[in-house]
Amino acid sequence: MTPPPESGEALTLPAGVHIAAGSDGEAVARWLAEYRASPQTQRAYRREVQRLLMWLAGQGRGLGDLRREDLDAFEAFLADPRPVARWIGPVRPRTDPRWRPFRGPLSPSSRRQSLVILQGMYAWLVEAGWVSHNPFRLMRDKRRRLDNRQGGIERYLERPVWAWFWAWLNRPVAADASSRRVFEQSRRRLVFGFAYLLAPRIGEMSAACMNDFVRREGRWWWHVVGKGDKAARIPVPPDMLALLEAWRAQLGLSRLPSPDEEGPLLRALDGTRGLGDNRLYRLIREAFGEAADVLEAEEGEAARDAVLRLRRATPHWLRHTALTHQAQAGVELRYLAGTARHSRLDTTARYLHAEDEEWHRQQARHGLGDFTAGHDVDRG
Repeated sequence: MTPPPESGEALTLPAGVHIAAGSDGEAVARWLAEYRASPQTQRAYRREVQRLLMWLAGQGRGLGDLRREDLDAFEAFLADPRPVARWIGPVRPRTDPRWRPFRGPLSPSSRRQSLVILQGMYAWLVEAGWVSHNPFRLMRDKRRRLDNRQGGIERYLERPVWAWFWAWLNRPVAADASSRRVFEQSRRRLVFGFAYLLAPRIGEMSAACMNDFVRREGRWWWHVVGKGDKAARIPVPPDMLALLEAWRAQLGLSRLPSPDEEGPLLRALDGTRGLGDNRLYRLIREAFGEAADVLEAEEGEAARDAVLRLRRATPHWLRHTALTHQAQAGVELRYLAGTARHSRLDTTARYLHAEDEEWHRQQARHGLGDFTAGHDVDRG
């Protein structure tokens, strides 16, 4: 994507255009710059726009050429990007020639989210005078497609799967294991324990520093600046403190962090450099994949569903798992919303499954048992 011109650079703008841009890439960069205060959001939006720009470029077209009749084809493309070799690949830096814009086909909710993002971009570009219309506004079933609210959270690990996974993470390493293997095992435990106990987003995990953990009046808190540049503090439970102590011992540090200790929490093999988002993403996916292989080898067909869920799981599943399990453990909605850092309680309420469980229990009262004892049939 072409970067926008530097401030003050002379640029002749077409009539009616209100932004300094000379190409679709520059216009999009101007839009993305509006989200500079929220790097995670900016990265997510850039990914969706790159997919659209590349799809259009493959047809020799630009943003202004998109029409309503193209949107169904684009949504179908998101569900099944072909040819696979051109569009799908593992996580790599964007500078790598092997980089691809998809990890795999997008789920219905991910496709809906992509359309939501692109609709917002087109609305901005119309105001900027870069395009003449917003084709997304012509979708008759726009509410169904573009309303990203969901009835409940489904992308999480159920308690038995998580229990097995955490036990697997805590299996002792071999006595003759290398120092690298011991380090990686300790780091894995911290990563997954941190994700499960405090429900961070992946960018918040990679950005975390040692002195983000602060003690006030005998209680430990995790200070975080998250989505939308919102600052928050989250209570640190005893299990997280224990993981932190074990990790710091692995690094050769004192038992608990001091207020002036600015080093990264998650570290590379040298014990000093931090982990970037991409490396952390790969680390988590690799662990899920390895765990799935072990579970399949140990339990075979009996664990088929759990194996499939582990293979599908992404880092964001950990946040969903953490919040769902906290809700199931009886954490009150207002505190759950505080941990999730949601501004609306109805967003947090999607993690509450108690009503589903009760509904299922009561529905089980209605069955066919009463009709299997040979009752007379009224033929009248």
